[in-house]
Amino acid sequence: MDLRHLRYFVAVAEERHFGRAAERLNMAQPPLSTQIRQLEAELGVELLHRTTRRVDLTEAGRAYLERARAILDDVDEAAQHARLVAAGSVGHLAIGCVGSATYSLLPALSRRLTEELPGVDFSFRGEMLAPDQVEALRTGAIDVALLRPPAADLSLTMHTLRRDRLVVAVPVDHPLARRKRLRIADLAGADLIVHSADRRSVMYDVVLGLLRDAGVEPHIRHEVGETSTLVTLVAGGLGVAVVPEPVTALALDGVVYLPLAGADARVELAVAHRPDRSEPHLERTVGIIQAMF
Repeated sequence: MDLRHLRYFVAVAEERHFGRAAERLNMAQPPLSTQIRQLEAELGVELLHRTTRRVDLTEAGRAYLERARAILDDVDEAAQHARLVAAGSVGHLAIGCVGSATYSLLPALSRRLTEELPGVDFSFRGEMLAPDQVEALRTGAIDVALLRPPAADLSLTMHTLRRDRLVVAVPVDHPLARRKRLRIADLAGADLIVHSADRRSVMYDVVLGLLRDAGVEPHIRHEVGETSTLVTLVAGGLGVAVVPEPVTALALDGVVYLPLAGADARVELAVAHRPDRSEPHLERTVGIIQAMF
């Protein structure tokens, strides 16, 4: 028995006539009759009552028709699902976002992905530092990361999306807030709020490197894990912070953002995933993210 026998039987059972069923199946009537008899012989039951004018189902035939339809529906559904998987149109993906991408990119990204890949179940984790994202990629907690290079795991497949300028978040009543732009040297003696060194933040290394290159001794007052917390502390007047320009999407009262002069005052944003991950829906997602830039 194969699926062909089931399709033949369903056609005869629904048409109640061998001639019409054969026409529906685009085959001759005698071979169809032979196939149905072979099916009955294999099952050891009579499925059809045959007369010169019509065909009726036996009780066994009615029961078999119900199951045969269900089997064929499952087979068709499985084939359709396989085609969708191959096309990258279904699946599940978890995407991790560094803080600044959470505010500036995630709203547009989530809309774009759900519009272009409505069959993919997306989940998002925001406010993740790059080291946490790398670990989450390794364990499978997330599938795609929007992070700030460099990444500790050099084996990751990574594509640079853009280079963001750096700005300085300053309390609105701070003396530096009256400037139009700042240099790193202007931060000498200022209380600094930075991302956590203990959590190996990329921005921590970037900011401390800029200060060191400018000969400025850092005066760190607070270390935080989340960019939103960092900007909130700035709004509270507890210090100033160097952040990527997309953070300006956090337009909190009490904070002004000033451009930071300097040709090297930029940080990269990249999309990353594990090199052993090549599922079609993951590749399509990464392609959509790249196309947004």
